[in-house]
Amino acid sequence: MSPVSRNYDPSLHPFESTREYTRAVNAIKLERIFAKPLVGNLHGHRDSVSTLCKHPLYLSILLSGAFDGEVRIWSLPRRICTRSFLAHDGVVRGIVLNPNGEQFTTIGNDKTIKTWDLEKSIFDEDQDPNNTVISETILTGITHHRTNNVFATCGEVCQLWDETRNKPIRTFKWGVDSLHDVKYNPIQTNLLAACSADRSIILYDTREVGPLRKVVMSLRSNKLSWNPMEAFTFTCANEDYNLYTFDTRKLKTPVNVHMDHVEAVMDVDYSPTGREFVSGSYDKTIRIFEVNKGRSREVYHTKRMQRVTSISWSLDNKYILNGSDEMNIRVWKARAAEKLGVLKPREKVSLQYSETLKEKYAAYPQVRRIARHRQVPKHIYNAQTEVRQSREKATRKESNRRIHSKKGGMPFVSERQRHIVREEI
Repeated sequence: MSPVSRNYDPSLHPFESTREYTRAVNAIKLERIFAKPLVGNLHGHRDSVSTLCKHPLYLSILLSGAFDGEVRIWSLPRRICTRSFLAHDGVVRGIVLNPNGEQFTTIGNDKTIKTWDLEKSIFDEDQDPNNTVISETILTGITHHRTNNVFATCGEVCQLWDETRNKPIRTFKWGVDSLHDVKYNPIQTNLLAACSADRSIILYDTREVGPLRKVVMSLRSNKLSWNPMEAFTFTCANEDYNLYTFDTRKLKTPVNVHMDHVEAVMDVDYSPTGREFVSGSYDKTIRIFEVNKGRSREVYHTKRMQRVTSISWSLDNKYILNGSDEMNIRVWKARAAEKLGVLKPREKVSLQYSETLKEKYAAYPQVRRIARHRQVPKHIYNAQTEVRQSREKATRKESNRRIHSKKGGMPFVSERQRHIVREEI
């Protein structure tokens, strides 16, 4: 084919921007029309789902634990349970897979650490663990080293364990009542972060004898997640309805405060790109945030979904999985309007053109209004109004007190600083 020449002189195309704007409005409208994020659900648990664990090597395998002590292994493409067994007496507090994905470790309310083979069949009568360790303290969280056969648990203290030993190889303490979540840094693999019952977030270095630093917040943090692309950044889910992104080099002030939930945030997980993270809350919704923005770009909910207890972002950056109180695990699309399956070349070109137009005209009022609009349940809408009025009232009261106080007597405190009590080293 001979090349087709085109004259880009603006004077020859006086209506080009008008046509592009119309196409951008149509593209954003079509995106909202085809936004159907729910892919399916995995049902079979007989109690609320307490924890989820994704496989480090295979996208098709998911592990889940419930409040009745049951552990299930799922095949995501087929949406079936390939194996289930009673692992603990009481709540399953955590599940982690070792780096090669052949074995996984579970902890529960019965103060035991159990190691299991992943490849056992559902018809195998022998469902006993390979190893069982009875802990001297209560266990509430577990995390595995990215490359070594070492994992860490938290409870009354933070302990490091070797898979080949039945005693902890190291114990960390910092005078707190208990720890309820701990996470290994996926990049700087000697660094640990833990959420404590005294409203603090503690950093540990496994090469040191004691903990490194601690930041105390106004309310308790439930979970935290490290950014997989930035070794020094993590985000914590807090009881005050917000999420806080911290830089470990400066814990005194959070990098960003992410607001939109209207009840306590229970879990958070990063996307593999490190640009976004997803959170689940007691307000029965899932929200997706961009790292550098304070408001969510997406909210997911259904009529039947109850309080969200656990959340996970798949390693292919396409799906989000959550466990909730009504015993189901739901699978969502990370981008609500994304078309699943194989795309033809012309479809790809058309979608890329639409995305470019939406980015170009994103700041225009009509495009921005359509892109931001979301339908939320009535109880969320009413709660958002109450939270907004409460914050406006507190801001107005603080402003009036500052106006009527002597100069310098009441300094201004930003939103990022007001939730931090102190930093300890």
